[in-house]
Formats: sequence, structure tokens, C-alpha cells
Amino acid sequence: MSDVTETITPEATEETPVAASSSEQPTVTQLEEEGEIAADYIEELLDITDLDGDIEIDTRGGRAYLSVKSSEDTNLRLLSRPDTVAALQELTRIAVQTKTGGFSRLILDVGGSREARVAELTVLVDRAIERIEGGAASAALPPMSSYERKLVHDVVSDRGFVSESEGEGRDRHTVITRA
Repeated sequence: MSDVTETITPEATEETPVAASSSEQPTVTQLEEEGEIAADYIEELLDITDLDGDIEIDTRGGRAYLSVKSSEDTNLRLLSRPDTVAALQELTRIAVQTKTGGFSRLILDVGGSREARVAELTVLVDRAIERIEGGAASAALPPMSSYERKLVHDVVSDRGFVSESEGEGRDRHTVITRA
């Protein structure tokens, strides 16, 4: 059985719209609803697969975040592989969109997979910056999702460099240059 814990960013209120990329910005209440629908969907999946996990819901930056964690050494790690998390996230988004009728920017983390991916992306950025500091004019990273590119842009900015996304569709990637 799963436990659901809800966390709301302190500066957000029920009436405060949260930034989103579309012209119609979701409210914290709408994001909480997305989180609840997603939590129900993931909880059913965990029950079907006989896996234990605690589900935490958070809302920040115009997105609902769902984290599935386990305090025990369970088979939850089977679901925490990057490709599996990406597929589960898409299925969960579809479940939310089916219930709400609106686009969902929900982010799913299973067993700390997002933290692990941030660490991997940070290593990629650091290697690219080393190439630039070694004389390269720029360094291109491999194609990745829009969410991962956003994480890369944040890390690059923290390092004092500049980045932009280039390419289309599955070939969209980040290019890093000096500021």
C-alpha cells in the first residue's frame, strides 16, 4: 500500500496562479488536482505490481511533482531506470490529461531517479565546460527532453556560462558557450 504526502511551496496560495508556458496558467489548486490524479494512477500501478512505495506530491514552478520513494529495499528500483521513468511519466500525464481535459507538465520521480539524472547532467555540463576552457568555442550536449535541457540551462548558468537549445524534435540539444 502507498502513502500519499502533499507538499505545497510556501509562497504559493490557493488563488495564486503558477507560471506555465501556455497562455492559460494553472492555479495551485489545479496542480494539486493533477498531483492527486497522478498519485491515484501510480498507486494503482504499485498495487498491481505488488510494489511498496510512498508517494509525495509537490507543486512548484507551474508543475506538479510526484515522487515515489520506499524506505525499504524493494523492487522499486526496477521502475527507477531512466527510460522506465520517462515512459511512466508519459503514461501518468496521459491519465491526468484524460481526467482533466488539459495539458499536464507533471514531473515523476521514482526512487530518486531525477536526482541521479541531475548528477549525470551536471557531469556532462562540467565536461563540456572543460572543453570550452581548453579552447573550444562551444560544446554541444546530446539530445534530451525539454525538462532535462532546462536542468542543463540552470547548471550552465550557475557555472557562469551561456547555453541555448538547438535542433528540432528528438534532435533538440543544448549548446554551451562562454558568457
